[in-house]
Formats: sequence, C-alpha cells, structure tokens
Amino acid sequence: MSEVRIAAEPRTTFGKGAARKIRRADKVPAVLYGHGIEPKHLTLPGHEVLLALRTANVLIHLKGEGVDELALPKGVQRDPIKGFVEHVDLLLVKRGEKVTVEIPVTTVGDVHSDGLLDQQLVAVGIEAEATHIPTGIEIDVEGLEVGTAITAGQLKLPQGATLTADPETVVLHVIGKPVEAAAEGEEAAEAAEGEAAAEAPAAE
Repeated sequence: MSEVRIAAEPRTTFGKGAARKIRRADKVPAVLYGHGIEPKHLTLPGHEVLLALRTANVLIHLKGEGVDELALPKGVQRDPIKGFVEHVDLLLVKRGEKVTVEIPVTTVGDVHSDGLLDQQLVAVGIEAEATHIPTGIEIDVEGLEVGTAITAGQLKLPQGATLTADPETVVLHVIGKPVEAAAEGEEAAEAAEGEAAAEAPAAE
C-alpha cells in the first residue's frame, strides 16, 4: 500500500466555533492518538483528506510542525447532507507493526443461472502490517451452484495477512431463485404470447 502524504498543522483552538472556522477555510480538524502519546490536535487540508479517504485503510504520512508520523483513519465524521469531512480520528502506527483492520470483499463473475448470489459480508477482519494493508479480497463466483457457501476461513488472504474474523462466518452463499417469481415470469410470458397471437391479422 502506498503512503499518502498530507501536511499537518498544530491546532490550538477548540470548540464548535473554532471547528466551524477551520472548515470554512476548507480544512479538517483531526486528532492523532496511540502508542501512549498525548493526543495531538491537528488541522489538515480538506481536499487532500477527502481524496485520501476514498481508499479503504489508507496509510497517511502526516508531516508538519511537531509531527512526522504514519497514521490510519479510525473514525471519520461527515456532513450528513453535503458529505464533506467534518473531523478525523487518526491512529498512530509504526513501520513493521501489525494492525487489525477490515478490508472489503468483492466478487467477480456470475453464479449458475439457477441461483442468486447472497453476500452476507462486504468486509472481513484481518491482521496485517500497517504499511502493507491489502486493499481487499476478491472472490471468483463464476458458475457456483445453488447451495454453495463460502466462509471466512475459505478466503484466499493476501500474503502477510491473517484472519481475525470467525472462520465459520458465512461470507456468501448461492440460493435458489424464488419459485413464485419464476412461475409469475412464465405466466407473464405466456400471456404476452397469447395477446400477440390475438392481435396478429388472420391469414387470408
């Protein structure tokens, strides 16, 4: 995983009024904590933070007056309407250190035509080195038949990662298509054929 470098400024004013003033300047209040240090209150550039947070578990290199650290986002507050970042909690990490995070689970391919894919988990917990967190896990579901289930313990984890989730947890399974829906589809098709035949001009 690549590092995203973000300039950090020390923050000395607090409270709702101070936070609003920071946001009006297109900046984001943040707190850096971990490893037993006193929490550091920082101000970060809003646009850079927004771009960085598009990547799950992004590793951020904070660089500025009094700070030169690596951190992972652990709590992000966003405006519920406009979506901009209002505040970020950052966890201090060290190179070589193991951290526990959740990474996204995605699928590729299509299950057998008789079935429907029912994905129970969209993310799974793993432990990995802070500077080598995988971006996600991809599962190939091409041709999986009805009744097939994949558990967390069956996932092919990226090198260096270990599972922290319960290995028996079902990540996804393939279920049969609803019988009623299939029957309704057949009836609708038959009705459409009947109407088309009725509307067709009689042969002379």
